[in-house]
Amino acid sequence: MVAAASVVAAVGTATVLGLGDGEGGRDPRAGAQVSATAVSTAPSPSPSVARATPSATPSPTPTPTESQAAPAASPRLYRHPDSQVLDWVRAHPGDPRRPVIESRIASRPAAVWFTEYAPGTITSRVRAVTSGAAAQDRVPVLVAYAIPDRDCGGASEGGAPDFDAYDGWIDRFAAGLGSGEVVVVLEPDSIAQTDCLSEGGRADRFASLARAGRVLKAANPRARVYYDAGHSAWNTPEKQAALLRRAGAASGDGVFSNVSNFHTTADEVAYDRRVLDALGGPAGLGAVIDTSRNGNGAPGDGEWCDPAGRSVGRAPTFDTGEARIDAYLWVKLPGESDGCRGAAGEFSPSYAYELASS
Repeated sequence: MVAAASVVAAVGTATVLGLGDGEGGRDPRAGAQVSATAVSTAPSPSPSVARATPSATPSPTPTPTESQAAPAASPRLYRHPDSQVLDWVRAHPGDPRRPVIESRIASRPAAVWFTEYAPGTITSRVRAVTSGAAAQDRVPVLVAYAIPDRDCGGASEGGAPDFDAYDGWIDRFAAGLGSGEVVVVLEPDSIAQTDCLSEGGRADRFASLARAGRVLKAANPRARVYYDAGHSAWNTPEKQAALLRRAGAASGDGVFSNVSNFHTTADEVAYDRRVLDALGGPAGLGAVIDTSRNGNGAPGDGEWCDPAGRSVGRAPTFDTGEARIDAYLWVKLPGESDGCRGAAGEFSPSYAYELASS
């Protein structure tokens, strides 16, 4: 099974680009794609994070009430001031769709992606986000995304040239974390998507991921580091836990799931708990779930590219009310196209409005 997450970032919004193998350059079993606020050295927003993950079995579509009952976003989470949706809101004060998009998407905090292998600037770019959050006494969500052989050389390829380089990049990333509370989503797809690697390649990747967790925690003991658990329709909990164990996830703070996907919060909660049970480790390990577009669940037909009938999910919050579920986060920013409602990575106001008003 193949997952993808590709990158060309800008100070603005990151979005899904790459696809897996299969017809049209994509695994026909693939699930959803992902977008998020991104930070890089590019002069203007451009598509960045893409990922398509497989779904073994279609998820049933629930009654569309999950997003409607969602509480307001947690005031503890940091909203980065630069994103494509905020740019659109500022530039279109008279658009009739603006109030809905602004209140239900632009006002919500989303993750900040670091997707380029640019060791000379990564520390300052991370520090700019963490210091901005600290000034507001809020918690930023950062996505480290530069693993070598990203997307196993597929359409989302990229990342550091080798693991020595990646280890150095992580050292510099960690140097920008500051001393405040911060959530780090460590390398989407890096663990769930390893079947394409040789045994030696998997061992090298897992060793660097284990090291990354140790380095991030040592640099800032208040950093909460989460490892890739895929999603509820990908690997079995037992298989995913075995992979996570090899990657040193038990020494972090837990796992993340559903990044770029549409699977329901209930499905992810049940799946993540099973993964954590199988993983073992400290009792305090938890999970964070991407709820940005899962308000109506996954399409029954497996469609992954800007599917109709979807809705924003529960607002980002640390107050989940669920045991072992540490947070609901918006890792993908709703309205950034998967490539069907606009160019991949491009903000689509029509799709954003559809998601926000469903």
